[in-house]
Amino acid sequence: MKRQRWNTELGFLLAAVGSAVGLGNIWRFSYLAYTHGGGAFLLPYCIALLTIGIPLLILEFGAGHEREGSAPLVFAKISRDWEWLGWWTVMIVMFGIMLYYSTIISWCANYLVLSFDLGWGNDPDHFFFKQFLKVSDSPVDLQSLQTPILIGLAVVWCLCWLIVSRGVQHGIELANKVLMPLLLVLTIILVVWATRLDGAMTGIMAYIDPDFSKMTNPQVWIDAYSQIFFTLSLGFGIMIAYASYLPEETNLTHAALVTVALNSGYSILAGFGVFAILGFMAESEGKAIADVVTQSIGLAFVVYPKALNLFPAGNYFGVIFFFCLVIAGLSSAVSIIEAFTAAISDKFGLNRQRMVFVLCSFGFLGSLIFATNAGLHWLDIVDHYITHYGLVTIGFLECILVAWIFNLDQLQAHINKISSIKLGKDWNIMVRFVAPAALFIILGYDLFNEFAEPYGGYTRAELGLIGILWVLLTLISGFILAMMPWKTALLKQPGRNQG
Repeated sequence: MKRQRWNTELGFLLAAVGSAVGLGNIWRFSYLAYTHGGGAFLLPYCIALLTIGIPLLILEFGAGHEREGSAPLVFAKISRDWEWLGWWTVMIVMFGIMLYYSTIISWCANYLVLSFDLGWGNDPDHFFFKQFLKVSDSPVDLQSLQTPILIGLAVVWCLCWLIVSRGVQHGIELANKVLMPLLLVLTIILVVWATRLDGAMTGIMAYIDPDFSKMTNPQVWIDAYSQIFFTLSLGFGIMIAYASYLPEETNLTHAALVTVALNSGYSILAGFGVFAILGFMAESEGKAIADVVTQSIGLAFVVYPKALNLFPAGNYFGVIFFFCLVIAGLSSAVSIIEAFTAAISDKFGLNRQRMVFVLCSFGFLGSLIFATNAGLHWLDIVDHYITHYGLVTIGFLECILVAWIFNLDQLQAHINKISSIKLGKDWNIMVRFVAPAALFIILGYDLFNEFAEPYGGYTRAELGLIGILWVLLTLISGFILAMMPWKTALLKQPGRNQG
């Protein structure tokens, strides 16, 4: 079976950046920087980037390129006993993250439409939680599906199907060549526009003003390393699959550095726009920045709409802002579906068009739980357990497999042979010791907090039956898929430097 290829290295880079740049780049990074010392947060962020982000991204690029396969195929080629880890990786991302991520994109698409006439009214807080989501009192109180969110989900999954079913060259690469430049242009427009508002500099100073005293707090370092791990899609199986579509001679280290630079640069750039708006809002309402800042969902769907109500042409600004969120979300969603599609295709050799249609259909049905009145509760719980425990565990085990069980010197030789920037002993140390140690500490810290107090005020029964069970089901599914026989001959093919 002939493997698909990127048309150009630029196409691959835009796809990799499209996967890395997501909704969290626009709201989560800015909030973390503000909370953890402003400009001072950039120091732990950069240290995390150098010690875990770049080394692990090169590791995933190298493994996917040298073993030439999706995550399950790459891990199976290293050791058949570890194929399950590759399947768990793509299962937990596809049938965990993607299901609720598509729901958030649906929210963004709905707010894009609402932006034209500021349809959230004078009380965006009440509108979002009481009228749009109609949040129930508990996760078990599902009630009914919300029609606007349901329609948005249908649109999101249809777009993903149209892009991914067309393949790597004519679907994903082509889409990202349009989406990524468009996202950058729109973001620049937002930032320039926002920085010209009254009070913008107050917000920007709150964003970048360094407070080095906060760096003694362990949570700052935990959040910096966690942000790097998740923002680069490490442990998702995406970068492994994307690298497998590269031609024989590809500058892997250069590609990794460009991906990291563009992703981190975009996060920092978007932060200026976010906090310029918050500064304007604080001045307009006579409040301190701390009184208007909120994190993640509240920032995008409550605070920003409040700000848009306050300044002229806020509807046009809102259209551009939520369009940016939709683009960022779609580019990441497409990469998640492709990682799973590549895995199924590698093992079972199924027809791509039919496979993607079935996959997106099941994905749409699975995401419906997040469109109910209890959807926000489910999203909160599932996201917490998948990102804090599932993906961190996968990342740790991936380091053990590739850095310790696989011949790391062989992988390094392959990367150095085709890359302009050569890897030395420091890279070995990072992927063998520093990266797994950092992930192990993050996991231990989260577990300690979990046992100290149940997450989010939910009951332990709710957390167990929704969050823990969801993670376990994806793990069990990974083992089941690993036990199925290979229908293709790809497993018998050697790595590129062995052929």
